Amino acid sequence: MRHGMVGCFVGCFVCMPVSACNYPDEGNLPLRRAVSTVKYLADTQAWASAVHESGAVVQYALLLDQPRHERGRCYWPVEVRARGLLWRRYFVSPDGKHLLRPAARGPQAATPPPAATAATR
Repeated sequence: MRHGMVGCFVGCFVCMPVSACNYPDEGNLPLRRAVSTVKYLADTQAWASAVHESGAVVQYALLLDQPRHERGRCYWPVEVRARGLLWRRYFVSPDGKHLLRPAARGPQAATPPPAATAATR
């Protein structure tokens, strides 16, 4: 009986969805702050400048549905892309005060963000 209760307890945690970060009550400021935190890093600006010179467009994707919880904090992923390739993925806290930097890697094929649910007319 004891093993059954432990299995049920562990099973509940395995099936629980990842909780989203608490969204600060500041309108769209937290979204702009997260993207700006990444956009204005020295290494990101240098890379983006080189990409712009080659004629490509740099994209910043904030993925609110894929939060990361680490060291007691919640982080939103911000992807930096160009030409359909992911350059880096950073993680920024909603308050913009904490940033997790990725390990440096070469460009990777980017997975497209989920389609928008709002219909455009």
